[in-house]
Amino acid sequence: MKIIIDYTKCHGSGECVKACPHGAIQIIGNKAKVDHDKCDLDGLCIPACPHDAIYFSEDA
Repeated sequence: MKIIIDYTKCHGSGECVKACPHGAIQIIGNKAKVDHDKCDLDGLCIPACPHDAIYFSEDA
């Protein structure tokens, strides 16, 4: 399982960056990028995104 960013919905607001206590998300080129090595899959970034651009994926 991984955290996925839907780049068609991501506006780069940075709310997910603030919500992640592990520093696993950064904004690059106005889009959120996940460092999967740092991500512990707690999902705190998902409700923090005002554009519903973040979700869990079983397939990733």
